[in-house]
Amino acid sequence: MRLDLSGRTALVTGSTQGIGRAIALGLARSGARVGVNGRTAATVEKTVGELRAEAGAGELVPVAADVASDEGAARAVELLPDADILVNNLGIFGATPALDITDAEWRRYFEVNVLAAVRLTRAYLPGMMARGFGRVQYIASDSAVAVPAEMIHYGMTKTALLAVSRGFAKEAAGTGVTVNSVIAGPTHTGGVEDFVYSLVDRALPWDEAQRAFMREHRPQSLLQRLIEPEEIANMVVYLSSPQASATTGGAVRVDGGYVDAILP
Repeated sequence: MRLDLSGRTALVTGSTQGIGRAIALGLARSGARVGVNGRTAATVEKTVGELRAEAGAGELVPVAADVASDEGAARAVELLPDADILVNNLGIFGATPALDITDAEWRRYFEVNVLAAVRLTRAYLPGMMARGFGRVQYIASDSAVAVPAEMIHYGMTKTALLAVSRGFAKEAAGTGVTVNSVIAGPTHTGGVEDFVYSLVDRALPWDEAQRAFMREHRPQSLLQRLIEPEEIANMVVYLSSPQASATTGGAVRVDGGYVDAILP
């Protein structure tokens, strides 16, 4: 299957590292013009330079903007006004005992992980519907379904994204635009390495720490290892393609079998 995104423009939020970076690279390699997003111009320019050397195809557009704010979202739309593909990847996470999560943290997690995606969807979806083609995706998590006790504020936001995705898919019904969420399982990124070491012995070498984390905190994973960002990106690239035209309103799993259910 050849996934050709030539002539398409994509915005990937939070794409200077981790899963977002892998998604931006995958879309560019498939021929798309990709907006690389981060909060600072220096970080975005550095990532764009690296991705240009790796991609070998596609155009990369720096989109330095804090899309979790009204002003930042407006700036992103100004820099990349007619996106055909919107990948809402931006997200924050961290472990906090349930009764210690403050009102301010609840609001911050909702605003960054959910409202930023909703705001950009409102900005881009009408144009996609008018043109008769579009792909909107939300990077959710196994935590949307199996909410971790150590970060229920994060799990709440990912559950919300499933509802947001399904709702906007109904809004776009019959227009040629698909809207889906991608349920990513425990994934190997720099941020996750820090998270793993917050829960297991920091003296352990990484391979041992990863195994201990999966054994003690994610024992239901059938993959029994962390997922690599490229594996998430592969699904996103497919869902962005014409070949995925009949997949909409779904919660598509790349979770390594973590969620113990036939459906999410």
